[in-house]
Amino acid sequence: MIYAVIDTNVLVSALFTNNTEAATVKVLEAMLHGRIIPLYNEEIFDEYEDVLNRSKFHFSKMMVGQYLEIIYERGIRCERVVCDDFFPDPKDVVFYEVALSKDDAYLVTGNIKHFPKAPIVVTPAEMMQILEREG
Repeated sequence: MIYAVIDTNVLVSALFTNNTEAATVKVLEAMLHGRIIPLYNEEIFDEYEDVLNRSKFHFSKMMVGQYLEIIYERGIRCERVVCDDFFPDPKDVVFYEVALSKDDAYLVTGNIKHFPKAPIVVTPAEMMQILEREG
């Protein structure tokens, strides 16, 4: 099993696409099957709830509620580890700092250029490669 902070854009992409082979969908499936243990804190969880419930996405409230419940129940609540790195968007810092809170954890994002160049920051496709190597 792998520990990872899942960026909100990965969840939105996974729920929005009809492509069942998309890497974002595979990351979500891995989380649902316990291969990825999500890491979060209250700020991240609140963002998930806010973004996934935006009317522009037309996601059903029941579906969003089910995914949030899975993240809350199967995930691990973590504290931020303060870092001094530069972030173009200050709202992204929390995702990186929570990923730093657990050894060998990753941050899975579709926007890697918003984060420091670090081995823990991976795309959904890279996360799938990591999962394949882990067996």
